[in-house]
Amino acid sequence: MSSPVRMGLVGVGWMGHLHTRALRRLRDHYPDLPEPQFVIAADSLAGQEAEARSRLGYEQFSTDWREVVSHPDVTAISVTAPNQMHAEVCIAAARAGKHIWGEKPLGRDAHETAAIAAAARKHDVRTIVGFNYRHVPLVQHARSLIEAGELGRLTRVRGTFLADYAADAAGAFSWRFERAKAGSGVLGDLMCHVVDLLEHLAGPVHSLVAQDSITHTHRPLPTAGAGTGASHFAAGGGDLVPVENEDHVNCLARFDNGATGSLEVGRALVGPHVSMGFEIHGTAGALAWNFERMNELRFYTRHPSGGDGFSTVFAAAAHGDFSRFQPGTGIPMGYDDLKVIEASRLVGSIVDGHPYGPTFDDAERATAVVAGMEASMRSGAWEHVL
Repeated sequence: MSSPVRMGLVGVGWMGHLHTRALRRLRDHYPDLPEPQFVIAADSLAGQEAEARSRLGYEQFSTDWREVVSHPDVTAISVTAPNQMHAEVCIAAARAGKHIWGEKPLGRDAHETAAIAAAARKHDVRTIVGFNYRHVPLVQHARSLIEAGELGRLTRVRGTFLADYAADAAGAFSWRFERAKAGSGVLGDLMCHVVDLLEHLAGPVHSLVAQDSITHTHRPLPTAGAGTGASHFAAGGGDLVPVENEDHVNCLARFDNGATGSLEVGRALVGPHVSMGFEIHGTAGALAWNFERMNELRFYTRHPSGGDGFSTVFAAAAHGDFSRFQPGTGIPMGYDDLKVIEASRLVGSIVDGHPYGPTFDDAERATAVVAGMEASMRSGAWEHVL
């Protein structure tokens, strides 16, 4: 029997809760993996201690994340703190020999992300990053279809992540809109997901041109006594302050395999909620998928009989990890299930000693593409991805 993975947590917010719940559910969906133990959680807000201990089940709590990193019983750490803390925490964890589950964006920019990935490689720790959309069973099926040549030569690729969490101009100004704390806006929050998903399916981006915009140039500070406004949907009521990073990005891209395409993300759009998806066209077929209907994949094939057209493929036991969660076709999986799959990749990599993607190296690659977009926004020209 493998030794238990003993977890520490830095950041007892929504995502910290989700990481912990996902790890607890491993015994239900991946009984072949050792059941994690929950040693210590840290959050700068002392009021989170009750949540960490009674609700999440951590044995100890601290307001200093360094106590998690230095704890002798901790073997792996979930890093779900705000963006500005990721580099310091992850690099310290790697130096301490702790395996790391890091949320995206891993760093606030390409430099920070590269430094985190380099520290993980240097100290030979297993890593996983929160590119959870890779784990959707039908996304894995789509990748298998592409690799099997069912679409022929890829010609067009489109990826989107269109959201409404900042559509209300009265939404509170939080760290997400502040460049020193968040880094970029939707580039780090949403575009990294799209880049990772499209490259996972269609291969590397070769070159690109991009533009950005800010929909609501000013936002109100949180109402006095209402907290920090950390929630995506927190309402403001204080003084107006300027938004410092982008709400919307459009990008045209060329891929190494010759396909062309587009990547678009936005957080201040009226209408879509979490419209994250792709359309991929080839010389022999096409695929379309959207997270808002994550258990359905649209697949177009040409038939000699002339019955061409799109058909709907429902998630089933043959697709990815679906059978770990549901007994039959038509019974849907949800977002939290993807985090359980992600947790299994972390624990499995620790047990086996082999990395399972997406790792910090994948985060570094996605950030390199995002850096190309930032360069294009400055130059107004096409840029090669380094």
